[in-house]
Amino acid sequence: MNIAIIGAGAAGCFAAANIDLKKHYVQLFEKTHRALQKVRISGGGRCNLTHHCFDVDTLTKSYPRGARLMRKTLYRFGPADTIEWFNSRGVATYAEKDGRVFPASNSSQSIVDCLLKPIHRHIQYQKELIELTHKDQQFKLLFSDHTSFVADKVLIASGGFQKPSQYKWLQALGHSFENPVPSLFTFHIQQSELTHLKGISIPQVTLRMAGTSIMQSGPILITHQGLSGPSVLRLSAWAARESHQRNYHFDILINWLGDATETDVRNILKANRQSSGKQQVSHHNPFQLPRRFWDYILHAIDMPPATKWGEMPALHQNRMVEKLIRDVYSVAGKNTFKEEFVTCGGIKIKEIDPESMQSRIIKGLFFAGEIMDVDGLTGGFNFQHAWSSGWIAAQGIQYTP
Repeated sequence: MNIAIIGAGAAGCFAAANIDLKKHYVQLFEKTHRALQKVRISGGGRCNLTHHCFDVDTLTKSYPRGARLMRKTLYRFGPADTIEWFNSRGVATYAEKDGRVFPASNSSQSIVDCLLKPIHRHIQYQKELIELTHKDQQFKLLFSDHTSFVADKVLIASGGFQKPSQYKWLQALGHSFENPVPSLFTFHIQQSELTHLKGISIPQVTLRMAGTSIMQSGPILITHQGLSGPSVLRLSAWAARESHQRNYHFDILINWLGDATETDVRNILKANRQSSGKQQVSHHNPFQLPRRFWDYILHAIDMPPATKWGEMPALHQNRMVEKLIRDVYSVAGKNTFKEEFVTCGGIKIKEIDPESMQSRIIKGLFFAGEIMDVDGLTGGFNFQHAWSSGWIAAQGIQYTP
């Protein structure tokens, strides 16, 4: 067979590496001058290639969109299979405490070299596909440099498109898509008082997008531009469409004490008034918050500097409760989080057979990776989708009639 793979990213290269290149003529067409660019920069250059969780039900909770498809693909090729695949080809791996899996070399080059070794001669660079047509059970690919290629089967692994107009050539084949919007971004906060605390992290907070039931918990990091950290990234993913609809201007409510309730906080305040009544509130922080952040809280509620725990007025007690568990900030835009830019949206998964990744509309057309309306949280989940869908597509291309 003549097999064309569009995109030399993680999904496209992994699919090619799992096709019998002696039996089939495979060509990867990459529109840039370099393959596996996201793999190279992932994890600060270390490549967070998957997540060390082998329970499918738990894994699928890390996919805001596409969880039903992932449930099927992860059973066929999951994190354990990914780790074994790379291990068997000489790439040892290890898992950090948070579950992220990296190559033992701590270099993404190990992953790049492993993937490119068997397929590098099959990649053509600076080949931007502008038209794909299907006739008489064959596909004709037309590129921006006016060259063409005829294929028996085609795998679309071009990554997530950022503009609806980029899907035109797939629409022409009968496919439809969910509009692309960004996911995994940080929040731009204009309140200067908060951003003065840049560099401070708090290990467990709960965030909620005002006006919705969308909530996430976890660590948070205050930056010079606003808020970042795992809890923010998770909220941005689950609220990707709502954020886009609001033009990235909305309020978030923060419980700086994680899941602590108002009753919990008032009981702690009462206990401190009794046990530490003579100590100044500024010198005794019962919530184990960073010192600079505790000072920020006291300043925000207009607490007189010399106030003692036993003398704290009810007004300031109420203000403290509100500030600690229902703090409100206005998000005024988004910021890209390092290399973790991910697109929410893509080809509708109902149009793709999860058993083979083949189009339900056109026989011989396959999909893998972020081109589909599937996206995961940060932590190796998006790469796992690339490996899973790429491997299944490789089997489907070779063994589906």
